[in-house]
Amino acid sequence: MIVKTLPPSSRPIQEDSSNGTNRRGELDVIDVVPEENGTQGLVVQSPSLLAAQKVRTTAQPETLYDPVGIAAHYQNRKVQVLRRIFAVLGPTLSFAFGLWLDSKRGIVVKNDRRRATQLRVLLTQLGPAYIKIGQALSTRPDLVPPIYLEELTRLQDQLPPFPNEIAYQFIKEELGAPPEEVYAELSAQPIAAASLGQVYKGKLKTGEEVAVKVQRPDLREGITIDLYILRNLAAWVQKKIKRVRSDLVGILDELGDRIFEEMDYIHEGENAERFFDLYGHIKDVYVPKIYWEYTNRRVLTMEWINGIKLTQTEEISAQGINARYLIEVGVQCSLRQLLEHGFFHADPHPGNLLATPDGKLAYLDFGMMSEIKPPQRYGLIEAIVHVVNRDFEGLAKDYVKLDFLSPETDLTPIIPAFARVFADAQGASVAELNIKSITDELSALMYEYPFRVPPYYALIIRSLVTLEGIAIFIDPNFKVLSEAYPYVSKRLLTDPAPQLRASLQDLLFKDGRFRWNRLENLLRNARNSQDYDFDLVLNQGIEFLSSERGAFIRDKLVDESVNGLNALGKNVLHNFTYLLRERVGLTAVNETPAATVEQQQTLEHIKRILNILRETRGFDPVQLAPQIAQLLVNSDVHRLGQQIANRFTQKAVARLIRQLLAS
Repeated sequence: MIVKTLPPSSRPIQEDSSNGTNRRGELDVIDVVPEENGTQGLVVQSPSLLAAQKVRTTAQPETLYDPVGIAAHYQNRKVQVLRRIFAVLGPTLSFAFGLWLDSKRGIVVKNDRRRATQLRVLLTQLGPAYIKIGQALSTRPDLVPPIYLEELTRLQDQLPPFPNEIAYQFIKEELGAPPEEVYAELSAQPIAAASLGQVYKGKLKTGEEVAVKVQRPDLREGITIDLYILRNLAAWVQKKIKRVRSDLVGILDELGDRIFEEMDYIHEGENAERFFDLYGHIKDVYVPKIYWEYTNRRVLTMEWINGIKLTQTEEISAQGINARYLIEVGVQCSLRQLLEHGFFHADPHPGNLLATPDGKLAYLDFGMMSEIKPPQRYGLIEAIVHVVNRDFEGLAKDYVKLDFLSPETDLTPIIPAFARVFADAQGASVAELNIKSITDELSALMYEYPFRVPPYYALIIRSLVTLEGIAIFIDPNFKVLSEAYPYVSKRLLTDPAPQLRASLQDLLFKDGRFRWNRLENLLRNARNSQDYDFDLVLNQGIEFLSSERGAFIRDKLVDESVNGLNALGKNVLHNFTYLLRERVGLTAVNETPAATVEQQQTLEHIKRILNILRETRGFDPVQLAPQIAQLLVNSDVHRLGQQIANRFTQKAVARLIRQLLAS
C-alpha cells in the first residue's frame, strides 16, 4: 500500500473526530485511491492540521495582484507614498553621489569592496523588490565587477533573518499547531534567508528531512507600495517619452502577478508538482517533493536537498561532478520549458539551482513561474532558426508574430538593420553569440524603429539571461544559443505543428530552389539533441511528405533527386566511355559528358546527408531490415511511393519529349 499526499485543491475536508484525533502528528486515513498497478494507496493527513486546511483554497483574493485595487488603496495615502519615495531616493542618490565623488578622487570604484558592501546593504534595506534586482545582477559576471558580484551573490540566500518568534507564530497560525508539535526537529536558526522568506532545516515525525520555508512579515504591504510607485512611474514615462513604445505598465503588471503568486506558498507547491510532471523525467533533473499536510499560504514544507550552488565550482569539482555538464542539463531543461510546454522557471539564480551529490541538477523555489503561449513558443523557435541561418527577412517577420512589431510596420528598413547588427557582433558566427550580446545589439534598434516590448518577454529574457550568467561564470566560452540549436533543429524536423512545417518549408526553399546546405545543417545539429529519435524523424517525415501539406517539399525533393540520379548516371556513363576510348582504344565511341556542376553539387549534398543519417544515433544497420519491412507495409509509404513514381514518370517523359524535339 502506497501513502500519498494531495494538494489542498484535491483534498476532501473532514472535521476532527473524537476517535483518532490528537496533536502529535499521527496520520489519519482520509481516502483510499487505486494505483496504476492495481494496488491501493492511502491519502493521509495530519489531524492537527485539518482546521487550517479548511481555509486553503487555490486563489484567495488577497493573494492576487490587483493594480486597480492597489491604486485605489493608495489614492488617499499620499503622505505614505511620498514617505516611501523619499526613503528610496535618499539613500540611492547618496550612494550614487559617493560613487561620483570617488571617481573624481581617482578611486577605482569597480575594485572598491567598501562600495560593493554599501550597495548590497542598500538593496537589502530598500526591500524585496530591490533585492530581486540585485539577485538578477548577481548572475551577470559580464556586467558586474567581481567584488560587486561577490557581495550581490549574498542577496540570494544570506539576507538578515527575521526573529524566530515571528516565524514560529506563522507556523502555528498556518498549520494549526506550534512547530514542536508539527515537526520532530527544527533548526535553531534559519539556514538561509531570501527576499520573501527564510528557510529552516527540519525533520518530520515520520523521519523525512525537510526544508521549512516561512514568509517574511509585512511582506505584502512593502511590495504593493513599491509596485504602485513603479507602475505610476512607468505610466508617466510611457506617456511623456515618445521614444518609449514598449508596454512598461504591462511589464510591471506581469512582474506584479508573478511576485504575488510567489507570496502564496500553496501556489508555489502546486507549481513544483506541475514542474515535476512536465520536466521531472529529463535526465539528471531533480525536483523535490512537497509535503502538503505541512504547507499553507505562508509556510511551505518540501523535501530537503543536499547540494552545492552551481557557482561554487571548486566544491563541485572536489566531489567529482562536472559543473559544465549540469549547465548543459539546465539549458536543455529551459528549452523544454520555454519552447515545448511553455511553463517556465522565471528565477533560476544560483541559490535555486543545486548540484546534488549524485550529479543531478536540483531545482528549488517555484514561486516565480510564468507561461508562454503556443504561438509565441513557435515564434521563438522560428526566430532562433532564422538567426542561426542569417535569414533576416524571416527574422523580421518573426518579430511581427511575437508582437514586437505591429502587422502594418514596413519591414524594408528593418531587414538590413538586422543584418548590420549580426554582422558587427564581434565578428563571430551567429551560433556563437550569447543571449546578452544579441539583446544588447537589438536594444539599440528599439529606439530607431517602431519596436515595442510585449509584457510576456520580460520574464523570458530574465530567465534566459540569468541562466546564461551562471553558465558564463562556470565557463566564459559557454554559448547558450549554440547549445540550444540542436534541440531547435530536432523540433523543426519532428514537430507536426503547421507553423513549424511552414517554417521548415521557408527554411529549405528560396526562389523555388532547394537549399541542401540548410537540410544538412538541421540534420547535423538535430542528431546532437539528447532526445533525437531517428525512427521518429523517419516516420514523421514519411507521414508529412505523403500528406497534402508536404506536396511542395515532396515535389521539390523528387526534382532534386532526379538531378542527383542524373548526375550519378552521367558520371558512370562518362567514366565508362572514357575507359573505352582511353584505355581500350575504341575511339569510335563518343565520350559522354560528365554531370554539370549543379548536378554534381546536388549529388555531393545527397552523399553527405546519407553519411549524416548513418552517423545518427538510432541508425543501426542490423535493425535496418525489420525497419524496412515495417515501412513497406506502411500506407503512408505506399502513397508516397506512388506519388514519387508519378513525379519521376512525369520528369522522364518531359525529358524524352525535349530530346525528341531537339533532335
